[in-house]
Amino acid sequence: MRRDILDLRAFYASDLGRTARAMIGRKLTEAWGEARGLDVLGLGYPTPYLGPFRDKARRAVVAMPAQQGVEIWPGSGGGLASLVHEEALPFQNALFDRILVIHALEESPDPLALLREVWRVMAPSGRVIVAVSARDGLWANAEHTPFGHGRPYSRRQLAQLIGEAEFEPVGYTRALYVPPVSWLRGQAETFEQAGSRLWPRFSGVVMIEAVKQTFAIKARPAAAKVRRIRPVMAPVPATREPARRNLETASFVSKGA
Repeated sequence: MRRDILDLRAFYASDLGRTARAMIGRKLTEAWGEARGLDVLGLGYPTPYLGPFRDKARRAVVAMPAQQGVEIWPGSGGGLASLVHEEALPFQNALFDRILVIHALEESPDPLALLREVWRVMAPSGRVIVAVSARDGLWANAEHTPFGHGRPYSRRQLAQLIGEAEFEPVGYTRALYVPPVSWLRGQAETFEQAGSRLWPRFSGVVMIEAVKQTFAIKARPAAAKVRRIRPVMAPVPATREPARRNLETASFVSKGA
């Protein structure tokens, strides 16, 4: 069962939540830059992290699972958040250039089906970043945070799941080394710098960036039919100019490292 939207909002309004937002959000900005002129989707509970991209992206929208609930986002102007069935996203094929999946896989009843929907709505030249609670980290046991609920993943487990969904992992990083206690939040930057060098496995979050595999067709097991929701967001007629960034940024290193 997913965490309620009110619990997620309360966490990110707290001092500890703001620390998590800063540490994870920095990794996203380093990987994607401003996402200028791109179509961006956030799936799960991504609103704390999409603010820096909203003004520069051509489109930035949010999809929140039905069992979780949805909040109004952004706070002013037209609403850009919708309540969705995570196995039947209401978007047309190959629409988004960048997709962030956070607070989504850990409590999903079918993580593979969720990622295959992400594959369907992502453009061939697009990129997805999947962020999950790290199995070896302290945050996986912190039930007063969203990272302490559902199934945490190791880097290997997450890469395998992403591969089964027909994505190709191209980079990974970790974040949130500070212990999940409020009185240490002032030392978050110190923990972040030291942790990445001294104890990299014990981060709170593992993040993998992946691209869409389009060169092979894999046999899929038979599955029950799922009602598809008619897309409600058609693309704006314009020439795509997908950003071509180096596969390895200051934070994302090659998967073979």
